[in-house]
Amino acid sequence: MKFKLLSTLLALLILPAIVFGIDEQLSLSNHVTGLNRTGDNSATGESNSSLHLSALQSDTYTVLQHSRFPNHRVRVKKTLFCDPTVNVYTGYLDVDAGAKHLFFYFFESRGDPDKDDVMMWINGGPGCSSAMGLLMELGPCNIDMNSTSVNGTLWNPHSWNQAANVFFLDQPVGVGFSYADYGETIQTTEEAAKNVHAFITIFFETFTQFGGRPLHLAGESYGGRYLPVFASEIYDQNLVARREGRQQLNLKSIIIGNGNTGISSLYLGRYEIECGTAALEKPVQSITNCVRMKMALPRCQQRMQESCFDMFDSINCRAAVTFCDSEISAGMWASGRNVYDISKMCVGNELCYAEVSAIKEYLDIPATRKLLGVETSNNFTSCSPEVGANFGIHMDKYNTPTHLHVAGLLDRGVRVLIYAGTYDWQCNWISNKMWVEQLEWSGSDNYNKIPWREWTVRGRVAGEVKATPLLTFATVRGAGHMVPHDKPEEALAMIKKWLQNESL
Repeated sequence: MKFKLLSTLLALLILPAIVFGIDEQLSLSNHVTGLNRTGDNSATGESNSSLHLSALQSDTYTVLQHSRFPNHRVRVKKTLFCDPTVNVYTGYLDVDAGAKHLFFYFFESRGDPDKDDVMMWINGGPGCSSAMGLLMELGPCNIDMNSTSVNGTLWNPHSWNQAANVFFLDQPVGVGFSYADYGETIQTTEEAAKNVHAFITIFFETFTQFGGRPLHLAGESYGGRYLPVFASEIYDQNLVARREGRQQLNLKSIIIGNGNTGISSLYLGRYEIECGTAALEKPVQSITNCVRMKMALPRCQQRMQESCFDMFDSINCRAAVTFCDSEISAGMWASGRNVYDISKMCVGNELCYAEVSAIKEYLDIPATRKLLGVETSNNFTSCSPEVGANFGIHMDKYNTPTHLHVAGLLDRGVRVLIYAGTYDWQCNWISNKMWVEQLEWSGSDNYNKIPWREWTVRGRVAGEVKATPLLTFATVRGAGHMVPHDKPEEALAMIKKWLQNESL
């Protein structure tokens, strides 16, 4: 696929990053226009400088540092990428004293950027770039699959920045444009959580226009593991900030789409999707394979319960997962169907969507990389097998059941939205429904008593929903793993309602 960028964009080259002079704390150079000096508060580690985001330049990075995070810094610049109707920014979170570099995109809201909530979107994998969500799902522009545009993308009227200011973060290193200087890796979700907390804190305390804004962490797939842990880190650090009289992040909710959260019910759900009618009117799997799966399910569940959940044992848990995959998941992987949308056959690469290859090609165009301010010479990585393997070595998905974090967040007043497309097999809605119903938290009895009901968008039934003031579960009919890709209007309507704290 050949993409053409606007001649004006071709002229916008990213000069070598110019690092402004750094004072202590959240310091910025006096050369930055519009800099608003504030009082020094060294005892608490608060910022002694603030800046309005719109004051940033487009030809150089502005560097942000913070005394409480000596091994982290944020570099950010304005750019003309993707959405011409709003201010757009890109940059890096440098961690581990500058040895690792996490790339991010930030799009101001199309509504009221000075008042609207802030959302961070993170794709799963583990090891998939959030540029997939940006250019294929909920971002301000979609990859142009038919080469009809002049710059390779098409404006998305159903972008979630219709309702919020939105970050897209490529994490951990090795994903998207994120990279490490010396081959360092992040191997656990808990490690990544500390970096996310530092990033948001530095950003919010520098650009004080965001101070106190409601913050929502959103994502899909392995985001079901990431987001509850990230949110828990933010909540726990807020407790420290409160004790020390410092500013807190206004964490309001987590939003998980087709998440890999409740591993204990994953295989039961997969059986129902391919051997039952939970997704399509007729089962897609052969009778022979379904019988084999049915026979293996009790042993699969027992082994996982004993070795992964009751008492985690790395060797035995890995053996249990291997057994479950070979006996229950192998048939679907061999079928040629799209495991993220079983109503379709797999196309393109192993992720089964032609858009994935097109996004990689587009983001590897030199002019696109210069526009974004990409520093690494590495090619863009849609999904990194190496990152996935690193997390797999540590059994990150199994060693700490993430639904426990969800329960802890709910009991502390953080709202949780779980949504799921009904055609997904990989992280299916049946599995999500099961773990949500089995969740142990103070509002569980009330949640389970509430009946399911249909929710609609412009008079059309979009799915089913069950909701309490803190916990909502919504299905999206006819959508696969990537709901905003398959049902963009319904997805945006759902998010708008959620951010306004209104019922679907």
